[in-house]
Amino acid sequence: MPLLELRNVTKSFASKTIRPFVVLEHITMAVDKGDFVCIVGPSGCGKSTLLRIICGLIPPTDGQVLYKGAEVKKVCDEMAMVFQSFALFPWLTVLENVEIGLYSKKMSKEEKRMRALKMIEMIGLKGFEEAYPRELSGGMKQRVGLARALVSEPSVLLMDEPFSSLDPLTATHLREELVDFWLNPNMAPDTVIMVTHSVEEAVYLANRVIVLSHRPGTILKEVPIDLPRPRDPRSDKLYALVDQITSLIA
Repeated sequence: MPLLELRNVTKSFASKTIRPFVVLEHITMAVDKGDFVCIVGPSGCGKSTLLRIICGLIPPTDGQVLYKGAEVKKVCDEMAMVFQSFALFPWLTVLENVEIGLYSKKMSKEEKRMRALKMIEMIGLKGFEEAYPRELSGGMKQRVGLARALVSEPSVLLMDEPFSSLDPLTATHLREELVDFWLNPNMAPDTVIMVTHSVEEAVYLANRVIVLSHRPGTILKEVPIDLPRPRDPRSDKLYALVDQITSLIA
């Protein structure tokens, strides 16, 4: 049984003036434990919507999402999401923002505090616990978002273009750290599903790339990425895969 399975998922949004707006159509895919899956496709094809359906933030119009064999009908506690826009609470400190990731956990306040402090140190923000988001750089804000997601030790980490608003050097460092977290058997997450506009980023990170069509988004192809790790972002084999996937989207 796959860890996560989408069966014929379709999503449309109602409109008072025009017929229903179909964003995704007949999405069927499976994700196994230990996968790193990247989803690519043209703008507006429903990539971000698909992530929100997977974790239960919004329901599909038709079809099913199954996690460990059970249908996802509400927000799944074993999944966490990192957003492109950081989505931090500006009136909370770094520590308080990370603790939000433990809101639904049945733990004492002291346990939540200690786990949050440990994650802040692991993510490279020790010394900034009492800082507010306005005092942080973009890269530091995304580290807070990543810490908030990882502190709950999710089985599945969902990421919606997490590095697209960062400068290239910061994005490179965070990609490498993300891979280190994923490859570490003693740390969450086991599985990562990431949306990105960058085909190069998808091929560098993933072991499978799902290519969506223009709206309504359907799966054009699933491309396995069997390059050894650590990967050379300038290798001919990597660029050959980038060209292959880009030709499907164009």
